[in-house]
Amino acid sequence: MATSSDKNGTNPALDPDLDSPGDPAHELAQFGAGCFWGVELTFQRVVGVVKTEVGYSQGHAPDPNYKLVCSGSTNHVEVIRVEFDPKVCPYTHLLSVFWGRHDPTTLNRQGGDVGAQYRSGIYYYNETQARLAQESKEAKQLELKDKKIVTEILPAKRFYRAEEYHQQYLEKGGGQGRKQSAEKGCTDPIRCYG
Repeated sequence: MATSSDKNGTNPALDPDLDSPGDPAHELAQFGAGCFWGVELTFQRVVGVVKTEVGYSQGHAPDPNYKLVCSGSTNHVEVIRVEFDPKVCPYTHLLSVFWGRHDPTTLNRQGGDVGAQYRSGIYYYNETQARLAQESKEAKQLELKDKKIVTEILPAKRFYRAEEYHQQYLEKGGGQGRKQSAEKGCTDPIRCYG
């Protein structure tokens, strides 16, 4: 589907993510690792992560919504965007969390979630992040031996914040009204309740 922005050669969905962290001493990172709900909850629990948001990136349709992304027609990924303090949490630690959180060898799939929006990806904001992401992928590939990693490593494109009900979805109770809480000793990244 062509939009008026496609006709004049500019498509904001293809632009780099030019958002900045709330604190100039912080950095942004963006990851795709399956359904963004559990991924966000995992990153929320990392010391040094100061903010998380879920959204859509890497697609070609401006201003996508959940229904459109799930249709498979936009090529967007469900991503988590993390603001972190690199003095407390180095980017390499976020990469370790990313690799440990999902199966990077399944193409467009994480468990029962199937579709391009669930693909594995590291979306970098600078060349240092790009280099560290590539190095971590190579190290993970050595660890996995014969299972081929399908994770893409690309520049972070424009981030479209997901609908409000998706933000901190599992932290809010995951639609079941049972708030999940790290403070209450919850350590399961998907199904722990207070």
